[in-house]
Amino acid sequence: MAANTFALPSSFRVQTPSFYSRAPAFTHSSLSHFSCFSLRHKFPNKPLILSCRCCALTINANQSTLAHSGVMIFPLFLEMGFNEKQTEAILDNNAALRFTPLESIHSRVRLLQSAGLDSLSLSKLILKRPYILTSKEIDTLLNLLIGNCNSEFDAQIEPAQIERLLNTADPRCLVGFETKVRLLLQFGIPKEKLVHVLNNVNLTKSLCLKSIEEIEITLAYLQRFGGPNLILRRPLILNYDLDTHLIPRIGFLLDLSGNNEDSTSIVLYKFPFVLAYSVDHLKDHVEFLNSYAGLSYEEIFKIILVYPSLFSASRKRKIHPRIDFLKECGLSSNDIFKFLIKAPLFLSLSFEENLANKLVVLVKIGYENRTKELAMAMGAVTRCSCKNLQEVIGVFLNYGLTCEDILDMSKKHPQVLQYNHESLEEKLDYLIEEMGRKVGELLSFPAFLGYKLDGRIKHRYEQKRKILGEGMSINKLLSVSAASFSSKSRRKPTVRVSEGK
Repeated sequence: MAANTFALPSSFRVQTPSFYSRAPAFTHSSLSHFSCFSLRHKFPNKPLILSCRCCALTINANQSTLAHSGVMIFPLFLEMGFNEKQTEAILDNNAALRFTPLESIHSRVRLLQSAGLDSLSLSKLILKRPYILTSKEIDTLLNLLIGNCNSEFDAQIEPAQIERLLNTADPRCLVGFETKVRLLLQFGIPKEKLVHVLNNVNLTKSLCLKSIEEIEITLAYLQRFGGPNLILRRPLILNYDLDTHLIPRIGFLLDLSGNNEDSTSIVLYKFPFVLAYSVDHLKDHVEFLNSYAGLSYEEIFKIILVYPSLFSASRKRKIHPRIDFLKECGLSSNDIFKFLIKAPLFLSLSFEENLANKLVVLVKIGYENRTKELAMAMGAVTRCSCKNLQEVIGVFLNYGLTCEDILDMSKKHPQVLQYNHESLEEKLDYLIEEMGRKVGELLSFPAFLGYKLDGRIKHRYEQKRKILGEGMSINKLLSVSAASFSSKSRRKPTVRVSEGK
């Protein structure tokens, strides 16, 4: 039988990849001692076949280093923490690695590391998605996201965001990624804010899985309702599908507003999270307020315009019991509308941690249960904490007012219960010490406590004291408009003479 020209001398031992897994510290220079490089010098004119677990390669002296990558990649992957079994699995899942130059793989790994991926994250990513070491689209993507593409970004995309994208996106979906990003700039997203947007969306959903045309149509639709400002408020809006999410949900609000795009835009800007709710959820809240509270759709939208966050309140656990409370206090549908326009936060506050404690305080100072006065007082104190309410009551008591006085004042001017207690002390001190008045004067004009001390009270008092003396009416002093006050201040004082004298 003729001699096998491909056979190796029996005395020569070719190390297979299983050898590398037993080598504790294998370097690229040591690889040449055991690899085909040494064989080529010994057998320069004979083609060689190396049988290894990763591939069967035919190598001759004229072949490029592409032929050696299948063997040489083992020590590289060992250095990255992969064992032999994992390396074989990676090669099986991405055959292109066998024919990719080692330096190209090194370069890709360095690029991934420069994106901020740590060793553990990178290892998991390669094991799950080995194509990231060979796919051409990855280079373009990474250079764009880490700011290496003509200084496109002022800051780097967060590593976790890049890792999430590479973990979920098919490489074919990465084609045109840069063009899609540039659409956001053309849409009006400021360059310095672009990174904020990309760091706060699902890049796979918002860009990769959508065509350029889909993104263009979506952005054109959103332009009617705030455009870039809306996206900057909540970048996650870009994740939503135009036909199944955005158009039905924005359309519902638009119909409720009477097709007023400006008002709808205000609602979306104030509470862009409303687009996370289904149409059924939005409709459920609106229909309840219409049927149970007796509010018209126009009134409901006016409340939403003031407080769109009401959609985040549970209808069963919060809105229903709050409407029941208002009804028990004797409020009609019109009263409920006026109440909610002024104190819509009432619908969202926790009963156990907030409203119940305030009810106890109000009842202690003299409010009766199930009365309109109690409801109005509850509306006034929704914006302050229970602690501040207690501090306000304490301030009034310390200055000599009784609970009956506080009750009387708050019925005339419920806002006195929500003012900052430290600000109240300053105004009371000025009223008594500088203006020389008695605290009892507040019973007839509690609104005094609502005016700014420096901007209105002090300024007007100092001007009028020179003309009218210290016995002037604090009601007339503060309640007239700024224009009227200025015009009267410029007039010379006149002496009135009674008729017949």
